[in-house]
Amino acid sequence: MRARILDAAFAAFMESGYAAAGTREIAARARVSKRELYTLVGNKQQMLIAAISERAKRLEAPADLSVLRDRETLAQVLASFGTTLVREVSDPTVIAVFRLAIAEVVQAPEVARALDSIGRETRRAALRKIMARARASGLLTGRPAELAEQFAGLLWRDLMVSLLLGVTERPNPREIARRARDAAAAFLQLHPLPNNALLPARQERQPRRGRQRDGRPPHLARLTCPNTTN
Repeated sequence: MRARILDAAFAAFMESGYAAAGTREIAARARVSKRELYTLVGNKQQMLIAAISERAKRLEAPADLSVLRDRETLAQVLASFGTTLVREVSDPTVIAVFRLAIAEVVQAPEVARALDSIGRETRRAALRKIMARARASGLLTGRPAELAEQFAGLLWRDLMVSLLLGVTERPNPREIARRARDAAAAFLQLHPLPNNALLPARQERQPRRGRQRDGRPPHLARLTCPNTTN
């Protein structure tokens, strides 16, 4: 019944607008009483948050996120998550929510706030988690939040704007997968493997040129060395 209420609420928001849709209309669409509606979900804003939260769960970082031991694994993880991200967000239902948030930004700014703080933040948090794992493994350097935004920019380019304007069609699964692979490859090219990670260790193992074993430069060693010719 809860799912039916959320579906009815979303349909009412899309058809009448969030500000104009009322709980009476939503209850009628869901075939429940207003008392049941409030008991199972809550008020209109709570319905909006619940509907966005249910969808946002699909964009969480995978619980079994692979251990990122090498760049190949990182590329696979980024391509896989990128594929999921574009597939879910380019869904016509999600695009409709973005359009609703834009249309209601003056009369009902809570729609945009909920979409950003729940839906978009879930995506950002998942990417930050991946980038933080990669940095901890020595595969990337930089701030996870900035790395996440860079990858998202390479992944979407202008696709989201085109979808919102209705000037392009949703990419098919093969196109989405290719877009994600290309974004992962481009991202890793921008952030080459930090090869100097082992440099300090090598320096410790090798004595510096031009120094004696006791650390003194040769010219000082000669000055203090006893005269053995006399």
